[in-house]
Amino acid sequence: MNEDLNTHSTDTAGSAGRHRARRGLGRAKLAGGAAALAGLGLVWAGTANAATPAATNATPTCSAAALKAGFGRQLAGGMNHEGVVITLRNLSGKTCALRGYPGLGLENSKHKAITTHTHWGDTWYAKDPGKKTLVLKDGQSAEAVVAWTHANTGTSGAVHASYLEITPPSSTRHKTLAFPQWVDHADLSVTALARHINVSD
Repeated sequence: MNEDLNTHSTDTAGSAGRHRARRGLGRAKLAGGAAALAGLGLVWAGTANAATPAATNATPTCSAAALKAGFGRQLAGGMNHEGVVITLRNLSGKTCALRGYPGLGLENSKHKAITTHTHWGDTWYAKDPGKKTLVLKDGQSAEAVVAWTHANTGTSGAVHASYLEITPPSSTRHKTLAFPQWVDHADLSVTALARHINVSD
């Protein structure tokens, strides 16, 4: 009985209330729709902005094929130290960039790889210039200093190399140069690449 009365009371007294409620609901829907449209507009705007490519002047990395490897100044010194300046010259016909340390590896006379330990940083002959992006125009080059020791030719732990592999930064291919050297424990040290490195010997 009370349920029926409560229901009847709601039905008869709630006509205007329901009308107001519908209007409120209508406003809520409109407001929600406007918000949705506004949100959609924001999404569209965001998508449009994201789709617009940012202006960039990024220079492509020099590939191994674009570079010619070579030796520069030969370095000698006391305490069985020896070294050489290596160069990577851009001969691609286009501008490219290098950054970081070259990878190094020794090979024997049959071009078989010798397990090599390469240390990045300061060497006996030069301070490490640190990683810097080098933009090389066609014909320009970068250099690094390689150092090693050779206590005595043929002593235990000394490795006789015939070739040196030089892998440019960010490359999976290497250049090969003749390198007839005895290297203690196949240990090499190398600086980062730079336009020019001051050396002492």
